[in-house]
Amino acid sequence: MEGMAYGAGKAGGAFDPITFVQQPHTILRIVSWLFAIVIFGSIANEGYVNRPDEVEEHCIFNRNENACNYAVSMGTMAFVSCLAFLALDIYFPQISSVKDRKKAVLADVGVSAFWSFMWFVGFCLMANQWQVAKLEDNPLREGGDAARAAITFSFFSIFTWAALSFLAYKRYLLGADSALFSTEYTDPSQDAAAAPYSAFSAGDDLGSPATGTGTTAQQANSTDAFDGTAGYQRQDY
Repeated sequence: MEGMAYGAGKAGGAFDPITFVQQPHTILRIVSWLFAIVIFGSIANEGYVNRPDEVEEHCIFNRNENACNYAVSMGTMAFVSCLAFLALDIYFPQISSVKDRKKAVLADVGVSAFWSFMWFVGFCLMANQWQVAKLEDNPLREGGDAARAAITFSFFSIFTWAALSFLAYKRYLLGADSALFSTEYTDPSQDAAAAPYSAFSAGDDLGSPATGTGTTAQQANSTDAFDGTAGYQRQDY
């Protein structure tokens, strides 16, 4: 798209919050941010239970501390990552360097794909440990809703982050194909100043600029000017 570089216009434009919020990648990033809050909030608040005869609490996922730690740590880091990229999205139109824009978009592609994979791992881990959890470890069935919420939203997060990676890749292709911001782009005003008479082809005289008819006519007159029978060169005035 002409006038666009990696999904944004030229640097220095005014920030429009309504347009920003309506963009697909902004919506998906906010949704992913909310999913991360639900995941680590659910496990941090209700993800640890104990038996009636115990004091120490254990992870609700089959007493596997790794599953709960994974959900809390990944949820927290995904929450921070969403905020960081939301700030980058706001600042992105102000970046004047095309190379810096390219780096930002490629970082978005890589980070989003990374989080999609990490949530896939988290979903598999929590779902597996929830299936093998023993009823005697949680006879009162406490925290069941929190566990199911963490599993469900980790599953949804796989697709929201994958969609963010796909949209970022499309922005990268848009910037890579943009003629206006490519390295070979030449400003038309500078090109016209460098070659103001570029309409005339090289070697042409004051005749036609495209066909060189002026030079051809002069050569024909020069050939006809010599008369071999008279023995001298006749000049036409």
